[in-house]
Amino acid sequence: MPVTASQIADVTAHYLDQHPEERPGLEPLLTELAGESDLTSSSSRPGHVTAGAAVVDARGLVLLIRHRALDRWLLPGGHLDPGDETLRSAALRELREETGIDVVPEPAADSLPLDIDVHAIPANPAKGAAAHWHADFRYAFRAESLRVTPQLEEVSGYAWLPPSRLDSSRLAARLAARVGTVVT
Repeated sequence: MPVTASQIADVTAHYLDQHPEERPGLEPLLTELAGESDLTSSSSRPGHVTAGAAVVDARGLVLLIRHRALDRWLLPGGHLDPGDETLRSAALRELREETGIDVVPEPAADSLPLDIDVHAIPANPAKGAAAHWHADFRYAFRAESLRVTPQLEEVSGYAWLPPSRLDSSRLAARLAARVGTVVT
């Protein structure tokens, strides 16, 4: 069964139970969840949900990819697909597709993301896409191998960097705090 608005709402509510101070930053997502928008569709406007993977290696470094379309260093991740059953499984699928890394979570792995980040995506006239926002549900994983096989259609490079190099200080702090306990 694909990811549903109800599932997104449940995960968001549980996340906000743990991080109530983040409610103002999640207002665009919360507003759309209260309406009729299909937040699982990449064509949904004014925004939609994506899933990201914060992969940490044994040295405590996090994997970043150079995203071709945005020309920025980002966590592996992307849009939801109809075959994704959970937001976490969407993050794992995107990780495998973009990097070739395959991590298998424990059956009792936490279904809550480490972070939810709502951020602007600029218009892309080449794809006919208007400016919009992504609500990125970011899950933490431990890499068992440092071998990366980038998907060259979307990724122009990769690097293992300290969490402090992330563009989100909140995510960097959470990853740094969990380096020894990241779920595999």
